Amino acid sequence: MPPEAPPHRRTASRRSGDPRPSDPRLDEAGVWLVIPCYKVKDHIARVIARTPAWVEGIVCVDDGCPEGSGDYIAANITDPRVRLLRLPENRGVGGATLAGYAEADRLGGRILVKVDGDDQMDLTYLGQLVAPIVLGEADYTKGNRFTSISHLTAMPRVRIFGNAALSFAAKVSTGYWNVFDPTNGFTAIEASVARRVREKRVSQRFFFETDLLYHLGALRAVVRDVPIPARYGDEVSNLRIGAIVGPFALKHLTNFVQRVLGQYFVRDFNIATLELIAGAAFSLFGLSYGLHWMATRTPGHAASAGVVMAAALPVIVGVQLLLQALHFDVFNVPSRPIHPYLRAIERLEAD
Repeated sequence: MPPEAPPHRRTASRRSGDPRPSDPRLDEAGVWLVIPCYKVKDHIARVIARTPAWVEGIVCVDDGCPEGSGDYIAANITDPRVRLLRLPENRGVGGATLAGYAEADRLGGRILVKVDGDDQMDLTYLGQLVAPIVLGEADYTKGNRFTSISHLTAMPRVRIFGNAALSFAAKVSTGYWNVFDPTNGFTAIEASVARRVREKRVSQRFFFETDLLYHLGALRAVVRDVPIPARYGDEVSNLRIGAIVGPFALKHLTNFVQRVLGQYFVRDFNIATLELIAGAAFSLFGLSYGLHWMATRTPGHAASAGVVMAAALPVIVGVQLLLQALHFDVFNVPSRPIHPYLRAIERLEAD
């Protein structure tokens, strides 16, 4: 491996310059790839070879790989942009990615792209993935394999239905109702936003991408989908569907409760908060009244119209209020990128 070189001078000038240049160029955007390496020894060389020339650096993270991916990269990869980071023990895809973020940021990266090492991700779409961040329109971008039927022809049917279900659960738990395919690992993040994310307790295993969205939502970061088809070859997935259904459901529920409490009861108190409180109260009263009447009624005695209305009307009103709160939540998706603000703060603190 070539000796580590300090960041290029133009990277330093970008850090203090305008985050939204009038004529942005990909070769001046400070794009670095972060590639978690775990059992990808047979594919990693192709991923690096297909990396566009305008990418400034590549951080390969050997995540305690039992196949010795780090040794293979050190012995066989001659691309001068490659930096090898070895983790003493396996941290999972999330832990490896966060470690790669830190290393790429230290070396001067401004836009950090996470790419899997199994060659499933088509790097010809890399420009489309980073463009919204380069233009200052998003803080985080991610691939979406569900924007076209043609993109789904190569995807196994079980993955289509599984990803659709996970996508809806992620919308509820993260608050990003405008994005789909949350488990897609082809992502890009602005470096100043990545620093804030690294301070959070992000899940480091297979729930990483979805949990990252939850924490980005807490930061009010702007997330954008980019249509990118996946490629499937002879790679072997380390994910076992049966083993993650229960933990994923619990994590989604936990994130949803924390998000609602934080967003509508701690950081803000608005009309949706009132709708949630009133909707829950009306619904619980109606259900409790109806169940109490059924438990104490005389056998064979039919409910009067008044009893039916006393039970049904609060439930109807409560459900309507909860739907209104949901409507507010759907349109409360972050729309103003935060990274220009974060970078401005960094410049002011530096001065």
